[in-house]
Amino acid sequence: MTTAPLLEVRHLRVEFPTRRGTLLALDDISFEIAPGEILGVVGESGAGKSLTGAAIIGLLDPPGRIASGEILLEGRRIDHLPYEAMRKIRGRQIGAIFQDPLTSLNPLYTVGQQLIETITTHLELSQSQARARAIELLAQTGIPAPEARIDQYPHQFSGGMRQRVVIALALAAAPKLIVADEPTTALDVSIQAQIISLLKRVCKEQGAAVMLVTHDMGVIAETCDRVAVLYAGRVAEIGPVHQVIHQPAHPYTAGLMGSIPAMDEDRERLLQIDGAMPRLNAIPQGCAYNPRCPQVLERCRRERPDLQTRGQTRAACWLAPAPGASAEVAV
Repeated sequence: MTTAPLLEVRHLRVEFPTRRGTLLALDDISFEIAPGEILGVVGESGAGKSLTGAAIIGLLDPPGRIASGEILLEGRRIDHLPYEAMRKIRGRQIGAIFQDPLTSLNPLYTVGQQLIETITTHLELSQSQARARAIELLAQTGIPAPEARIDQYPHQFSGGMRQRVVIALALAAAPKLIVADEPTTALDVSIQAQIISLLKRVCKEQGAAVMLVTHDMGVIAETCDRVAVLYAGRVAEIGPVHQVIHQPAHPYTAGLMGSIPAMDEDRERLLQIDGAMPRLNAIPQGCAYNPRCPQVLERCRRERPDLQTRGQTRAACWLAPAPGASAEVAV
């Protein structure tokens, strides 16, 4: 029996109106996440990773807007809800973890005050019950002596400990979906490993779905069940992590994999992807990756490919034919 997806994103399109015209930031993004699954979203800066997360949790910065498409949580559409209705869902059903914990924590209030306020806002608990749950959350996220540290201020915590507090805040109301935007980027490697382990444990124990936004393929390989590779606001490839990493179907994914140093290989230079991500006002015709692609076809410059099945993955590439179709030869 197939488990119904907890989150469904269907043909999401995000635009930024400007005086010089409308910039298309996300173009026809579609994916789903099942309960207990961790989906990694990876790509270069400007690919649309954080924007996708912001659209899901209803925190797009103006003048950004969802122009079309749907976002469904447990089958209920949430992308068109008014601010107050979305605010109730955010925290209770969707938890958010951001890259910089200092932007999520108020320096004027103790960690305990912030946790207790979040808990009492979303759950029907007394102050004493909320405080007990806050201490329990701090202990769960690996903060030592939580009974004492609950009354301390954010500046009294190290960077890694502050990030744990942010995770505790995200978990406060036992949400069904967690959107984690670069949660380990600012942390050293040993703390990164602990935060990743914590996210995996939460996912397993609470059955929460996690959308993990990152540019670090090592984090993706260690943490996720599936991965979506974004390029210029579109999904370039999506599939099981092992398949995408070891048998990438899209040349951009292959380029990302080739730029990672391998411990078991002896080579002087890493592979690199020439060029840069196109600006939003200069997305090329056809496949957006075609000016940088070493395997570009003439068709790539004219027609934009949709996601096509290739093994267990799907790739938006004319080199990744549908089953039974033959691939064109690169020119």
